[in-house]
Amino acid sequence: MARTKYTFEKRQREIAKKQKREEKAARRAEAKQRDVDAAPEIPTEEQPGTDPGEDTPSAG
Repeated sequence: MARTKYTFEKRQREIAKKQKREEKAARRAEAKQRDVDAAPEIPTEEQPGTDPGEDTPSAG
């Protein structure tokens, strides 16, 4: 009866698990990036005088 190559098979399983984890992490990173790109930007409070159309008193 032939002996099985347990260490080889175990190593192959470990490599497959590692590859699966890396693929999952890549998918998560891609999904996170898509969420960031698709999220509408929330306007921050504008500083007075930054908008040329504002009614601010001008020195003149």
